[in-house]
Amino acid sequence: MKKLLPAVVLLFGAACTKAPEPAAPPVSETRPPYLVYVTNEGSGDLTVIDPAKPEEVARIPLGKRPRGVQALGGQIYVALSGSPSAPPGVDESTLPPPDKSADGIGVVDLAQRKVIRKFFGGSDPEQFAISKDGASIYVANEDAAGVSLIRIADGTVLKTVPTGEEPEGVRLSPDGRLVLVTSEDDATVAVIDAASGKVVKTIKVGRRPRDIAILPDGKRAYVTNENDGNLTILNLETMAVAGSVTLEPGLKPMGTALTRDGRRLYVSTGRGKKVLAIDTATDKVVGSVEAGQRPWGIALSPDEKMLFSANGPSNDVSVIDVATMQVVRKIKAGERPWGVVVIGQ
Repeated sequence: MKKLLPAVVLLFGAACTKAPEPAAPPVSETRPPYLVYVTNEGSGDLTVIDPAKPEEVARIPLGKRPRGVQALGGQIYVALSGSPSAPPGVDESTLPPPDKSADGIGVVDLAQRKVIRKFFGGSDPEQFAISKDGASIYVANEDAAGVSLIRIADGTVLKTVPTGEEPEGVRLSPDGRLVLVTSEDDATVAVIDAASGKVVKTIKVGRRPRDIAILPDGKRAYVTNENDGNLTILNLETMAVAGSVTLEPGLKPMGTALTRDGRRLYVSTGRGKKVLAIDTATDKVVGSVEAGQRPWGIALSPDEKMLFSANGPSNDVSVIDVATMQVVRKIKAGERPWGVVVIGQ
């Protein structure tokens, strides 16, 4: 028996050995075609929305008063400000002092979904544009009456350009040669030569200009004038006013979003509650929809079928079908959503 025992044990063990199961098929992760990122000025964070669900799928802490937002590669850049909010009609002398340590440009890594660095953005940064080569950033410094040209790699301020009081909207021409900056207090647009960093023209527009949209051919630009309730059309070849777009009374044009072919311009109207569609061939309003409470930042989906508006007072984002100009749903965001950027996957 002693000589047979090892063989018996071996046979018993072999009989009890479980045959390997076939490998399970790999789990396929379906990624949404695009995600929507919304800066929440009040809660200091970034809402990530999957419009296919449709709901918020992540919330990323940012810092104080995140407003302007742009995408570059696999990252999102956000303007952060430690200056207290001062809407029209507020006595600024009653506000607390600014926290300058909170000013800066936060960089969010989309894969990690967190802020990976923060670099200097000048005083009270609000909106900005990234240079065509992706190496520099033009930042409107709201309380410093100018724009800072900053090298992204190390945060070095290369140049500071005076533009007028309370600069806000910043846009780069499609060829990267010009930087246009609105001045809310001075009712002007400063045209900066990107190569020299000098203002080559200051153009008078309407009262409290907020944002700028430049057509793909770089020949015309549209400026939203909040307090005049209209848009100024600029001829960028002559650097002069070429006309205006009249809106219905009570609308306060704010943010802009332009289709890739430049044929449709979408404009949010703040306290007017609507988002408008403008035909840039005729400069007429061809559609409108009541989007929500004070729609501000707006952005188109990659297929340009949907438009997203950040509605500050109601803390939500409207999803607008641009074919019908109807709100198809609203998605909760953080506190006082401000800016929107949409990124394809």
